[in-house]
Amino acid sequence: MSANKFTGTTAVLFSELHLNEAGMAQTVFTSALRGLEKLESTGVVTKDSIITIIDFSQPSDKKRLYVIDLASKQILFNTLVAHGRNSGKLWTSSFSNSTSSLKSSPGFYVTGETYMGDNGYSLRLDGQEKNINDNARARSIVLHGAPYVDSSSISALGFLGRSWGCPAVPLSLHTDIINTIKDGTCLFIYSLDKSYQQRSTFLNS
Repeated sequence: MSANKFTGTTAVLFSELHLNEAGMAQTVFTSALRGLEKLESTGVVTKDSIITIIDFSQPSDKKRLYVIDLASKQILFNTLVAHGRNSGKLWTSSFSNSTSSLKSSPGFYVTGETYMGDNGYSLRLDGQEKNINDNARARSIVLHGAPYVDSSSISALGFLGRSWGCPAVPLSLHTDIINTIKDGTCLFIYSLDKSYQQRSTFLNS
């Protein structure tokens, strides 16, 4: 249920969701909906009213994860989210699609199945962008909860605790977030990284 299914423009929907007040730039939202529409056209997204946007143009001490219900025009969750240990400290500055890099990968994903793993209740992610994030499942890049995704980490370190490349969220919210976005929704990790911006077919075709 992307913007073209609504009366009005992406800018109107952005305003109705009050995303600017929540810290997101309109260019991020526009990019997310552009990719969602492409995923819808291929049939890999089965729940098109829900989209998750992780905005890595913001530092890790900001609530830069947004789960949005496009049908009801509501932000369901807006919370902290970790990036990979080797992607930077406060800001994400380096990305990788390689195993054992401990870096985040930008771009569009489709959520998969849930499972119980080393980090408890977790959600598989399938990267949709070749040579950018398509190794996500092989790398075990998943959405999970973590104790270091907490304001106390920011107070102690000056930045949020970091993962091994996974988008980790607060333990207090991870179950509810996972149950909301599992099984076929779009998850988009936005980055200002020039290499990603130039190489992404979702953003440029």
